[in-house]
Amino acid sequence: MIILNFSHPLTEQQLTQIQQMVSEPIERVIPLAVHFDNTLSFLPQLEKLMRQIPIQAEEWQSLSILVNPPSLNFITALVLAELHGRMGYFPPILRLRPVEGALPPRYEVAEVLNLQQVREAARKQRYTEDG
Repeated sequence: MIILNFSHPLTEQQLTQIQQMVSEPIERVIPLAVHFDNTLSFLPQLEKLMRQIPIQAEEWQSLSILVNPPSLNFITALVLAELHGRMGYFPPILRLRPVEGALPPRYEVAEVLNLQQVREAARKQRYTEDG
């Protein structure tokens, strides 16, 4: 599995938690520095960010990819739309949460969210009477 990390560096403990949750070895973590200028259009900045990812066009649909999304919601929405276009499906994402009472603040992996599964369940609701 390859982790596209658009957020803070992941600790060894977090990587161990991820491996246990996905039952798959982590081949590599690709760190991606996300800093968008709020005074400029986000689309050109997204294009620049995506060019930093060392994955070839034909690999996007075959590699096992997990995403640690950026913290700013607008950027996350753009990144997920871009990844869906490249991969043909929504990638799973990490949800981190603060460790209660930890000083200094620390984060643990809360869950791996299967966005494609969420999408497919929502599509079924579109065609039901109660949806």
